[in-house]
Amino acid sequence: MKGIKIFMDYSLAFTLLIILILPLILLFILVSINTGKNGIFIQKRVGENAKIFSIYKFRTMKGTYTSSVTTQKMNITKLGKFLRKYKIDEIPQLINILKGDMSWVGPRPDIVGFADKLKGEDKIILSVKPGITGPAQLKYRNEEEILSQVDDPEYYNKEIIWKDKIEINKKYIKNWSLKKDMIYLFKTVF
Repeated sequence: MKGIKIFMDYSLAFTLLIILILPLILLFILVSINTGKNGIFIQKRVGENAKIFSIYKFRTMKGTYTSSVTTQKMNITKLGKFLRKYKIDEIPQLINILKGDMSWVGPRPDIVGFADKLKGEDKIILSVKPGITGPAQLKYRNEEEILSQVDDPEYYNKEIIWKDKIEINKKYIKNWSLKKDMIYLFKTVF
């Protein structure tokens, strides 16, 4: 079954990249103009076996941010809000799938300082490729909105959301099935 997952990851990512190449180039140009920076945002993330890799997204904000969380209060452009709402900013991660860093479905790769600090049973999260989507991402689809409503977004993310995501992701890995992956993909798109 894992072989089918890998085949599905690569074949679907390759096919979509071919189909979407021209719209993606146009979007890259629009995002670059809109943000005044390179249209692709690159950030270090922790992947399978705690390997550090570069994740690719369309840039959605102006300026430079050092916070580990994103809230609606940040300088997100109008185009960026649209891209984030429909998760279009994640499309460049097709390249991460083709590079072998990510899968379509799995625990979301976190920044250094979170996933690389996992201990004990929680380290199971690092035994699989991180995903573009998954059960934790679906539950926290409106994470920016949640974090915008609390006094200390970084604390709330670290102490509440992050801990819940760990439990959700452990359950996902322990009960993995290709059928469930297909359901998560379907829920993400629709």
